[in-house]
Amino acid sequence: MIRNIVFDMGNVLIHWYPDIFVERLELPEEDQQQLKQEVYGREEWTLLDQGMIESEEAIAAMCRRLPERLHGVARELTLNWWKPAPIPVVGMAELIRELKGMQYGIYLLSNAGADNDRYFGLIPGSECFDGKIISALWKLLKPQREIYEVLFREYGLKPEECFFIDDLPANIQGARDAGMDGAVFGGDVAHLRRQLRDAGIPVNC
Repeated sequence: MIRNIVFDMGNVLIHWYPDIFVERLELPEEDQQQLKQEVYGREEWTLLDQGMIESEEAIAAMCRRLPERLHGVARELTLNWWKPAPIPVVGMAELIRELKGMQYGIYLLSNAGADNDRYFGLIPGSECFDGKIISALWKLLKPQREIYEVLFREYGLKPEECFFIDDLPANIQGARDAGMDGAVFGGDVAHLRRQLRDAGIPVNC
C-alpha cells in the first residue's frame, strides 16, 4: 500500500525555464544566449546541485567566460534565478493539499542547490511537506541509487510504500531500481491524477 508521495521540484512543483529567467532581464539577444549557455549550460550548475562547488566559485568560473558587463547579471542569475517568485505548475498545489488531507506523507527529492530554503517556502503547497532531500546537501544526484536510499533512511520510509513523481524517466527508473514505484510527469496534472489512481491512490479525477 502506498503511504507516501515523493515529489521532484523542477518542472513538477515549479517551472524550470532558464529562457524565462534570462528574458526577464531584457538584454540583447546575443547577451541572452551567452548567459543561458555560460550560467545554466555548463558544468558549474550541475556541480552546484551536487554540492561539489560553492556559489562564489561557480560565479567566478562563469565570469571568466563572460564579458565584464555581464558579470553582475551572471551573479543574479545564479543566486536569485527564482525571483520575484518561483513559477508554480498549475494544479500541483491543489493535488498536494488533497493528498495531505488524505493523510499521505509528502516528501521532496530534488536535484537542487544548497540554497533551497531561500525559496522553497514560496512554492504553493510547500507547507504540506513532511521532509525533503536536497541533492547538494548530500553530495549526490538522482538517479544515483544512494540518494533514494538517503530519503528512505532519513525519514524511516519503506520503498514499496512510496510513489515518486519526477519529470525525467531516468530518475523514475532510478527510483524503481531502489524499490520505489513512480510516474513520469509531463506537465498535465489531470493525467498525473489518473496515474495516481491507477497506483491505488484515490485522488479526485
